[in-house]
Amino acid sequence: MKFFQIRALAASVLLAGGLAAAHAQPAQPARTAVRGTIDQVSPTSVEVTARNGTKSTIALPADVRVAAVSIAKLTDIKPDSYVGTAAVPQADGTLKALEVHVFAASLRGMGEGFRPWEGADGKKGSMTNGTVGSVVTTSGTTMKVKYKEGEKTVVVPPDVPVVYLEPGDATLMKVGAPALIFAQKGDGGALKALNVIIGKDGTIPPM
Repeated sequence: MKFFQIRALAASVLLAGGLAAAHAQPAQPARTAVRGTIDQVSPTSVEVTARNGTKSTIALPADVRVAAVSIAKLTDIKPDSYVGTAAVPQADGTLKALEVHVFAASLRGMGEGFRPWEGADGKKGSMTNGTVGSVVTTSGTTMKVKYKEGEKTVVVPPDVPVVYLEPGDATLMKVGAPALIFAQKGDGGALKALNVIIGKDGTIPPM
């Protein structure tokens, strides 16, 4: 069974203020990504052991969004596919993909745009979510990814992990399942899940 390394987009904290405001609005509560294996799950919480051995208990709101991720192929990247890719810049101005996730049609538009990204290993790059305009396949794949503010050319080497992301539900959250949970820290550091991504058949969620 093939396991992919987890790469995650680091969530940013935004400060905002009106033109007439004397000071900026308070920062949004801190967000974190918990990557690991589910130990226990109940209707209101999930316990996870992270890759570094840290254990966390995360509250599950009734409306938490759950998605499933499974192994896909380079050939699943087609014109008009909606994709997300973590990548690093190349000397010629293109981006080199580190992973690609292909979204189900019902998730089109999720996270659209281009933004800074930092992987679990601290490596910095970018995350691009958008619609594939064209695909050229040679020894890998080169794709044009269009989003509202622009377009990026992304080179996808043949050995880059490609996964499929689709809507899921709470039944996917089982003991032993690999999970990626984006959570928000509340007062006292308590965690509340915002999004839960569960790997099918042992697939480790990317992003």
